[in-house]
Amino acid sequence: MKKALKIAGSVLAWILLIFALLITILVFTSDKNNGVPSLFGRMPLTVESGSMEPTFKEGDLIISKEIDDINDLQVGDVISFWTSEIAEGQNVINTHRIVEIKEENGTRSFITKGDNNDQNDTYIVYPGKIIGKWTGTRLGGIGKVMKFLKTKTGFLVCILIPMAIFFLFELFKLIMVIVQMRQPAAAGLTESDEEEIKKRAIEEYLAEQNKLKAEAEEKTSETDENTTTQQDQSDSEPTE
Repeated sequence: MKKALKIAGSVLAWILLIFALLITILVFTSDKNNGVPSLFGRMPLTVESGSMEPTFKEGDLIISKEIDDINDLQVGDVISFWTSEIAEGQNVINTHRIVEIKEENGTRSFITKGDNNDQNDTYIVYPGKIIGKWTGTRLGGIGKVMKFLKTKTGFLVCILIPMAIFFLFELFKLIMVIVQMRQPAAAGLTESDEEEIKKRAIEEYLAEQNKLKAEAEEKTSETDENTTTQQDQSDSEPTE
């Protein structure tokens, strides 16, 4: 029972660390990319209004991807782009559907509209303003969580504290190994016996760490594969 709890605690600690590192990467990449987080060409964005309901709703988290060729965009695609509006000192990002494509003097531009709006947007979207194309992935309500994590309080509660717990947990395990190494001396064992026990304790500790790390990486890999499969299936669906 104790061994099972120990393994469960180690796995949970690794999951917390991996989660904290991913969020940290997203936060830092957003600071370097005009407030847009990016990971492997994918950009998680929080929906700030209900203009695209029922496709996605305010507070949802959607995933947009970088566009390799602007000429690949078609009417019906949903794109994320910068607007001229300002909120909290930053330009506002909109994610609306393309309803018309214009070609003037070799320059392509786009007319967009929210699915829940009665009229087209009053502005024209030029290629330089486009951030990415929606992949079809939507996580209901998760956008509020991401928005909270980008605040100082959210970063402290969900990132720094879990990382501190992880390192304290690992430090505790190391101390326990050292304590176990000293116990044979009190039991009257020979020096060679003590050295053998120390060697085994260290080997068991390192083997356990490698096993837990491999299990955590395997679970993370399975999650990434499932997410990629879902995104690929969404990309292959015909646009209405």
